[in-house]
Amino acid sequence: MKYRKLGSTGLDVSVIGVGTWQFGGEWGKDFSQREVDDILHKANELGINFIDTAECYGDHLSEKLIGGYLKNNKRNDWVVATKFGHHFLNDGFKRADEWSADDIVKQLDTSLAALQTEYIDLYQFHSGSDEVFNNDPLWTALDKQVQAGKVRHLGISISSKADTSYQVDSATKVGAEVIQVVYNRLDRKPEELFFPAAERQNLGVLARVPLASGYLSGKYKQGAVFAETDVRHGHDPKEVARQLQLVEEIQKHEVPEGVNMAQWALAWCLKHPAVTLVIPGSKNVEQVTMNAKAAELVE
Repeated sequence: MKYRKLGSTGLDVSVIGVGTWQFGGEWGKDFSQREVDDILHKANELGINFIDTAECYGDHLSEKLIGGYLKNNKRNDWVVATKFGHHFLNDGFKRADEWSADDIVKQLDTSLAALQTEYIDLYQFHSGSDEVFNNDPLWTALDKQVQAGKVRHLGISISSKADTSYQVDSATKVGAEVIQVVYNRLDRKPEELFFPAAERQNLGVLARVPLASGYLSGKYKQGAVFAETDVRHGHDPKEVARQLQLVEEIQKHEVPEGVNMAQWALAWCLKHPAVTLVIPGSKNVEQVTMNAKAAELVE
């Protein structure tokens, strides 16, 4: 495994992390505590030390499963990141927004209880609009949580649905030291929209969806169908077909012969100097092992 400094936080993080949206049950599979324990144990064994989760991956379900693991293992081995601003609704992948200062403090306490920890290493504004971002009482309340030791560092998880470069430009003004963005070989918009501002401010950058929702794993071909319990079931079929066609071209012309495509895709993200780490999801021990090997392709 290889490690990098996470922006100005001073934290040393593995270049491969563990994304955990899948633990919330929206990717076609429900996870048992044993399965999550096995995935995180293997990640730890391989030198991975970063977990990214969120309040709305299930109703704090992902956090609870991670907490079930952390209570029986060394908390100090991990940099734990979670998010705030939404509440899970068991209704077709929908969320309710909760952005008041009081709401956020309640969410934080619920996340701490679910994670079974006394502090969160990185607490992230979760894909909100510029309107809710401009909320002085919210950031004042969060600063108080940092001063109280409940949160070590603040971050901003940037929405992929709009140009929210304003939030990246304003990161240090609100005390954020890290941004999280969708970035992969199929979606390079952050290179122009976000990375220059991130580098100017020495922000850590988490690249989420580095495998483009699994399309860059090399497992899926034209005509792939996803179950109704899989969030990808709702993706635009024409866009999926376009992306899978592009993946075939990338695999043919860009991925070196004999190199696993998923590992190549993770390493591709990490070659950009602004990117600190990638946070691919893992549904089993085999996948987390394969993801970790991508570090071997990183200089």
